[in-house]
Amino acid sequence: MVQRLLEPGEIESLDHNAIPRLLLPQARALFTARAARLRQLANNDIIGIPVGESMQGYLRLMAALVDAQAAVAASLPAHIFALPDAAEITLSLDHNMPPLPVSGARPASWRTVFGAILDQLEPLATEQPQMAGVLAQLRELDAAQLEGCADAVLAEVTEGVDPLHAPFVAAALQVVWAMRASQLDSPAVQPLVTNTLCPVCGSHPVASVIRIGGQSQGYRYLHCGACASEWHMVRVKCSCCEHTSKIAYQSLEAAGDQPAAADPTLINKANDPSKVARAETCDDCKTYRKIFNQEHDFNVEPLADDLASLTLDLLVGEAGYARASGNPLLWFNAA
Repeated sequence: MVQRLLEPGEIESLDHNAIPRLLLPQARALFTARAARLRQLANNDIIGIPVGESMQGYLRLMAALVDAQAAVAASLPAHIFALPDAAEITLSLDHNMPPLPVSGARPASWRTVFGAILDQLEPLATEQPQMAGVLAQLRELDAAQLEGCADAVLAEVTEGVDPLHAPFVAAALQVVWAMRASQLDSPAVQPLVTNTLCPVCGSHPVASVIRIGGQSQGYRYLHCGACASEWHMVRVKCSCCEHTSKIAYQSLEAAGDQPAAADPTLINKANDPSKVARAETCDDCKTYRKIFNQEHDFNVEPLADDLASLTLDLLVGEAGYARASGNPLLWFNAA
């Protein structure tokens, strides 16, 4: 058999056609799976992502918040998550702009989602006095304060945002954008000029993930922190500056008290806990994002796993790298 070598331009064309460029969220399943993963992480059941005691309570709280997201996504009427006019979407796509941008005006219905999430969380207030106080504060926010917090969350501006309020506002916005994104026509959505921003909403990725199964087998996708869409980016390429020459991967070594696998023989080259969660660092821009590998843990969930692997953030930060973008469910400032 005679085989012909493909030229670089032909390879790029082939990849463009063969690799699913955009994976839209299955919004209702998304939040259910995320909550389950957060509880696994909080229980320290994931060998590749050890979680300290100080973080376990927060992960369980966020699991409850994500449960509330799932309940609201399933119960609110469809018109709450209606897409913009078709002409508006077409205009955006014709100009290679995100069809559901997080910048600019947003649907007022997001405040209905926010209120519904607080209602879902109300039973926790009887068990956790601190939660009761936070929920009371959130209900007291007037429209201007709430919209200001939403502006900051979507723009990833931490200054002036109450870190206790931001995750709950972010949770409501995530539901709105994920539910709307799930209704788009995936092939119609074009890549942006920069591949480092979400082609659906224009947000930064929270992390990246190597997927398995079907046409996505072995390919790396960036995962949007706002709408949960995933878009393809080749491996060993910085998701911040898009350079390729100075990429490295940092991972955690399993701690001595980390629970052992149920069957140690299952840990092999195709099931390596040290490769479940790694930091992809770039010495050109001195930033990093985490990359999670479904080849080594089928149930990886980029946002949940990113939230749980703060130890990796600390170690990479000590090595001189800055995080390229934040996690919507965790805010550090105390302003």
